[in-house]
Amino acid sequence: MKNILIYLVLLSFSASSLKAEVPVTEKEALIEFYKSTNGNQWTHKWDTDTDVSEWYGVKVVNDHVSEINLFRNNLSGTIPGSIAQLKNLTLLNLAFNSITGELPEEMVNLTRLRTLKLEMNRLKGELPVALGKMKNLEELTAFNNFLTGSIPESIGDIKNLKVLNLSSNSLKGDIPKSLGSLSSLESLGLFENTLEGSIPPEMGKLTKLKELVLANNQLGGEVPAEFEQLASLEVFQIQNNKFESVKNLERMGSSRDFLVFDYDKEDLERDFKDPNFSKTRMADTKFEDDDID
Repeated sequence: MKNILIYLVLLSFSASSLKAEVPVTEKEALIEFYKSTNGNQWTHKWDTDTDVSEWYGVKVVNDHVSEINLFRNNLSGTIPGSIAQLKNLTLLNLAFNSITGELPEEMVNLTRLRTLKLEMNRLKGELPVALGKMKNLEELTAFNNFLTGSIPESIGDIKNLKVLNLSSNSLKGDIPKSLGSLSSLESLGLFENTLEGSIPPEMGKLTKLKELVLANNQLGGEVPAEFEQLASLEVFQIQNNKFESVKNLERMGSSRDFLVFDYDKEDLERDFKDPNFSKTRMADTKFEDDDID
């Protein structure tokens, strides 16, 4: 009987040691986030009396919160600045919810974040000026919100960025020249904002770029001749802007096959070969995302 009791005690100790003992500051930050985004109305709620590793959409690695994936989970309210306490976070997916308010400046301190998905919410205000501090970001999507102001110049410091989609907001001002420094960028979506000025020729350095969507803005000047250097480009949309000249598209459009190649054709004297629409897909991915089980 004594041996059985000892075995049960050891078993209990072993089970408790397997629990994710995240720091108090991280658990408190999660609870504040839960309250601030009206957790009692979430589709999948958190039982904050249970172990953090059991909370819906939360992943714990080495006793630290590493991922939060709350895609389409009926979040509302605002994102609190205390989210910056989750310093080991590598993924934050809050897409397809009803989150309001501004992005907290403190969020830029999530320097280990690789994926930040904020699309299809009701976020307003400006992108943090110090956005470039998030140097490990590989994917930043915030399309279909109400973001205003300009795109921060510091975004050019995020050298690992592969996907940037800020379409369908109210962003204004020039496209920052620093975007030309994002040598890993494969997809850039700035569709449907109020961006103006000329497209910076520095963007011709984005040799890995496959998708470039700048349609429905107030962009002017000439389409840069440097765009001919975008050898990987498959999807290119610049229609509904105010370009004075798109003549540099002539060689670009006639020398390669694109999946999507949209421009204001009346601005050119010659028509390019129509794309093969059996291959064509919509470049504006405002309703695309991956659900979670």
